[in-house]
Amino acid sequence: MRAIPAALQQKLSSGVTTLCRCWVLKRRDGVVLGFTDHDRDIVLEGTVCRAGSGLDASEATTRFGLQVDGGEVSGALADDALTEADLAAGRYDAATVETWLVDWSEPELRVLLAAATLGEVRREGAAFTAELRAPGERLAQESGRLYTAACTADLGDARCRVDLAAAAHRGSGGVAALAGTATFRASGLDGFADGRFTAGRLAFTSGANAGLDCEVKLHVADIAGVTIALWQAMPEPIAPGDAFVITAGCDKQFATCRDRFANAANFRGFPHIPGNDYVIGHA
Repeated sequence: MRAIPAALQQKLSSGVTTLCRCWVLKRRDGVVLGFTDHDRDIVLEGTVCRAGSGLDASEATTRFGLQVDGGEVSGALADDALTEADLAAGRYDAATVETWLVDWSEPELRVLLAAATLGEVRREGAAFTAELRAPGERLAQESGRLYTAACTADLGDARCRVDLAAAAHRGSGGVAALAGTATFRASGLDGFADGRFTAGRLAFTSGANAGLDCEVKLHVADIAGVTIALWQAMPEPIAPGDAFVITAGCDKQFATCRDRFANAANFRGFPHIPGNDYVIGHA
C-alpha cells in the first residue's frame, strides 16, 4: 500500500493539474540518470530529471496473483541522456528504474508508483523503447540446481575453482587483420592449441572497445594462423592493432573437465545420469 503525503492527497482530490512523472534510472556501475515528461528539469532527491529527453511511458499493467506486471518507456537517444553506444555495450542491462508521480510545482510532494528493472530495449533510428519488468519477474527465473549430464558451473567461478589467471588458460594478443564484422586474425596466440578459447571470454584492452568483453564463438589454430570469431559484433568496429586478453572456454563436458583442466573433482554435473537412449533402449 502506497503512503501518499497528505498535502499531495489533498491536491489529487482537488483535481490538480500540476502533476508529472519522473523516472530515476540506476545502472549497475553506479551511474544514476533522471528523466521526466514535464517541460522543465526537476530535481528529485539530488538527481536532475531531464526534460529534454522526450521520454514518455505507456499504460502500466497490474495483475493479480504472481503474473508479472509490466510497462514501457520510450524516448530519444541523445548524448546527454541515453546514447546508442551505451545501450549497445550493455551498460543499461538489468538497470533499476523507479517511476515517481511528482507535483512539479512542489517536487517534495511525490509518491513512488513502481520499481522495475530494464528489460528488452528496441532501437529504431534516433529513438528507443524500453520494457520495464516488475520485481515479480524474478520469480519466473530458473533457480536451484539442475540434474544434467553437463556441468552447471561457469568456468573459473567459486564452484568450478579453475584458476583462469594461470598461463595455460589465459592469453593476450592483438587483432592482426579483419575477416568479418566479428571475426579476425589474431597475433600472440600461437602457443595455444586449437579450440582452447572456444566458449571463452575476450576483453579488449585498447581501441574503441577498450573495457568491453564478449564470448568467443570459435577459436581456430591452423597453418594459416589463429582465427577468433565472436558471438556478436562489438558496439564499435574492431580495428587492426586492437589489443585484447582472452581466457579459456569449456564445453561443460566431463571429459574436457578431466583432460584439459584436471578438475574432475569439481565437476558440477552428473555425467553418468541415464539419457534418453538408455530409457528407450529396453523398448
